Amino acid sequence: MSVPLLDLRRQYAPLKAQLLAAIEEVCDAQALVLGPKTEAFEKAVAAYANVPHAIGVSSGTDAQLVILMALGIGPGDVVVTTPYTFFATAGCVARLGAKPVFVDIDPVSYNIDPVQLADVLAKTPNVKAIIPVHLYGQCADMEAIVKLGRQYGVPVIEDAAQALGARHALGAAGAIGEAGYYSFYPTKNLGAFGDAGMIVCHGDALAAKCRSLRNHGMEPRYYHSMIGGNFRIDALQSAVLNIKLPHLDTWSAGRQERAAFYREKLADVSALTLPTEQWSGSGVANHHIYNQFIVRVPARDQVRAALSKAGVGTEIYYPLPLHLQECFAYLGYREGDFPHSEKAAKESLALPIFPELTLAEQEEVITQLRQAVASL
Repeated sequence: MSVPLLDLRRQYAPLKAQLLAAIEEVCDAQALVLGPKTEAFEKAVAAYANVPHAIGVSSGTDAQLVILMALGIGPGDVVVTTPYTFFATAGCVARLGAKPVFVDIDPVSYNIDPVQLADVLAKTPNVKAIIPVHLYGQCADMEAIVKLGRQYGVPVIEDAAQALGARHALGAAGAIGEAGYYSFYPTKNLGAFGDAGMIVCHGDALAAKCRSLRNHGMEPRYYHSMIGGNFRIDALQSAVLNIKLPHLDTWSAGRQERAAFYREKLADVSALTLPTEQWSGSGVANHHIYNQFIVRVPARDQVRAALSKAGVGTEIYYPLPLHLQECFAYLGYREGDFPHSEKAAKESLALPIFPELTLAEQEEVITQLRQAVASL
């Protein structure tokens, strides 16, 4: 049996009529950028995340970039984040001329380690923001991170690109710090029909600045008090996402059910490290929405090759930590600087997990994975 890593067609089919009707409505109205569909979607996300402001933009990457611009981050400034994440988390910092400074991950949650974060903040001058990443759909230890942000007077910006729908005791993922951002890339739990993103924040002044910056810093029309960019969300994407958002919690629950099945059926495979829903340090239960289901296994590439030969789709998120990327060589990091991130990059493997994944498909993944691990 062939099992895909993800099959978006299965989500699309039952919503096809609604989605096409929403798209046709936008086409007939010819209100194609921002407009009423975007305003409706912004209000819906703000209500869902329980924040006063949600600002639709062109991608999750641009959402982060706009927030950093609105905070005035630039040359000479430092932004502290994790090296084990998608490239944009540090890439946006570097694009503005600021310096990314990395902190290793907690090896269990894959999220930034607050103990090491405290050490870095204590010895690093000019820190202007902290960016924790809620990797794979699991919240970072926000109690500790928010406390550190307050202690050092530094805003916390949440990279919740993979975590819309994850909940934390302090609030929704993305809505706990000064600002946060979501990605609606098609593979996310809430996916658009292309690129789209969202900024969420609490402060009125920050929200107003972000809204202006996404439209070239223009306020009023053709008058520019600052230099922004073209970071607007398309109305077609807003229309699609408006249809999908009411289903998000159900889809997330489907991912959680499949994650629980994997954990139950693979618990006795000693060579595998399975994801946990608790932080290793605090033992606090965490709401994980499983944008990815990650296992760790020695000889990961050999196991992946065996699964591929058997028709099971997998992916590696991420094969090379950011501190070892060629474009960040100027930062001066070396192999061994962040051992937990480097080990995760060598061992982590994403298995198929999406709400429409069938029981038979999951059983096939489990069978093939057991066989691949047993052959090591």
